[in-house]
Amino acid sequence: MRKEEDFNEWYIDAVEKAGLSDKRYPVKGMNVWTAYGWKIMRLIDEFIRRELDATGHDEVCFPLLIPETEFKKEKDHIKGFDSEVYWVTHAGLNELDVRLVLRPTSETAMYPMFALWVRSHQDLPLKVYQIVNTFRYETKQTRAFMRVREIHFFESHTCHETEEDAQRQIEEDVEILDRIAARLCLPYSLLKRTDWDKFPGAHYTVGIDTVMPNGRTLQIGSVHHYRTNFSVPYGISYESEGGEHVPVHQTTYGMSERLLGAVIGVHADDAGLVLPPDIAPFQIVVIPIFSKDNAARVGEAAKALAGSLSAAGFRVKLDDRDVRPGSKFFDWEIKGVPLRLELGGRDLDGGVVTFARRDDGSKGTIGLADAPSGARLLLDSISASMLEKAKAAQASRIADAPGGEVPDDRVARIGWCGCEECGRRFEEERDLKILGTPFRPERFEGACAVCGKPANAAYAARTM
Repeated sequence: MRKEEDFNEWYIDAVEKAGLSDKRYPVKGMNVWTAYGWKIMRLIDEFIRRELDATGHDEVCFPLLIPETEFKKEKDHIKGFDSEVYWVTHAGLNELDVRLVLRPTSETAMYPMFALWVRSHQDLPLKVYQIVNTFRYETKQTRAFMRVREIHFFESHTCHETEEDAQRQIEEDVEILDRIAARLCLPYSLLKRTDWDKFPGAHYTVGIDTVMPNGRTLQIGSVHHYRTNFSVPYGISYESEGGEHVPVHQTTYGMSERLLGAVIGVHADDAGLVLPPDIAPFQIVVIPIFSKDNAARVGEAAKALAGSLSAAGFRVKLDDRDVRPGSKFFDWEIKGVPLRLELGGRDLDGGVVTFARRDDGSKGTIGLADAPSGARLLLDSISASMLEKAKAAQASRIADAPGGEVPDDRVARIGWCGCEECGRRFEEERDLKILGTPFRPERFEGACAVCGKPANAAYAARTM
């Protein structure tokens, strides 16, 4: 299956061939993380934890079940999620007095506790996060990592004295995102969602979108500014220096396993995965190429090479299976290992090792004695090249469309006056979604694609 011919079928095929997930579990949309896929996700989680810990967030872990009484306290929130939640109604044979929700997200689980934790301005800012599974009844066609019903999910929740301090948190979240996305070699857009598409209960939502090769967008995360929309119904307030009880201002920031789906969609090719070095379970695979008369010599040298690379901090796999080298090359291409090192008799005689890059297929040699430093330079080059290539590809899939006519394989930058009536009419007539307006203002000269009045830039697309 070729990527440019049928992206959806190609994506499913790439996931299955690489052994990232098994969809045969007998609950639709709740897939099994296989070992290789879970190793990638754990590395992504590690970078998220590192960033959040470094910016003063504390990791917590809240219960999975949320009482209906707490879930329904914020009216817009319940309206937005009521059709997607899983309800627990019985414990054994006993019907529960209060139904329980499997968390679709954790506002309604955390905020009753925040009301107990926050007492004075000295308790602020409160910054916590968790990496857990959430559950939403996805009604569209499920697809590994992109559309599932049990979702591996990161979410941070913060409380602040003022709206301005909460806004500074949003800016910090964007900085964190940029560092994480760089490790995944993922380009993205920050778009302030329309009022009818923002997170239920939010003051505003910023969507984090990346563009797939078929021109459709995939939302890989979001940042929300709540003002006091949750703190008032949940009673989260602090005593000011003047003795008044003031509701806190809140934000949240969330990303899911869609990050892995985006990595596959953006970088993989018809031969299999192409993994960014920072999240590859094996950054380097060492393959001995030997004949009968030098098997012991080459085998020992390959083992020593793998050991030196591992000691230098790389994640290394020595593939000394008794199969043909071509079969090994094929297997590791499917797995997306960034760098392949081949070591044969001639290489040893020349004091070099042959390399092959997964991202662009280029080959060459590096000095055997300097293999760790040479491998580091190559992996850094692979990361930089993958990010620049992905950014260029995303830019090529965005087109100015002042009249609102959008090609099937493009994201359109249109003019929109900001009126909900015009926005909804545009979506209905063109079967597109307005993703929102740029979080960072962009220069735009044009009129609304619907009413012709003065307009600002907005982005519209078909979504995954």
